[in-house]
Amino acid sequence: RDERSLEALSLAGGGGAAAAGRQLPEGRRATLASALELEGTVLREGRLTQFVANNLERRIRLSGGPRGEPPAGGGGSSIPAIDPGALQDVVALAGQVAAQVDELLRNVHCGLQALTALSVGCIQTYRDGVESLGEAADLSIRAMYALVARCEELDRAMQPVPALAKRIRDMKGTLERLEGLCK
Repeated sequence: RDERSLEALSLAGGGGAAAAGRQLPEGRRATLASALELEGTVLREGRLTQFVANNLERRIRLSGGPRGEPPAGGGGSSIPAIDPGALQDVVALAGQVAAQVDELLRNVHCGLQALTALSVGCIQTYRDGVESLGEAADLSIRAMYALVARCEELDRAMQPVPALAKRIRDMKGTLERLEGLCK
């Protein structure tokens, strides 16, 4: 895929060492392409190099066989056999990861339930507060209308008071004159 990985393949096929990132000479490229073409098909499009191995299915099957047995088709395989102990370790670790994920999901589920219950409680409290505020505002409006009605009644009841006050002043003036005459 890049020059460094192709260089590693070339080194495995018998080529010399080159510094990473350094351009390979044409002879070196020819050696690399020749080594790859022996194992499969090499396609180049610009800077992209594609490699398709010959007998890929056979190589995959051979990689899954037991370690001590030689490959059925003869010839050396560059794909190593899979270690059953490593597979058992991977299965055990996968089981542990699955258990930890289950535990994490259970904890998240419990946390979400607690948050949902808290949210529901807050919404119910808010609803109750709004309802009681509405009731209090309604009672206050009714009390204000009752106070206005009482004030109007009091105003109507007080209309004769100025006339009465005038009569009282007149009587008081008359009494003062009578007292003045009597003295």
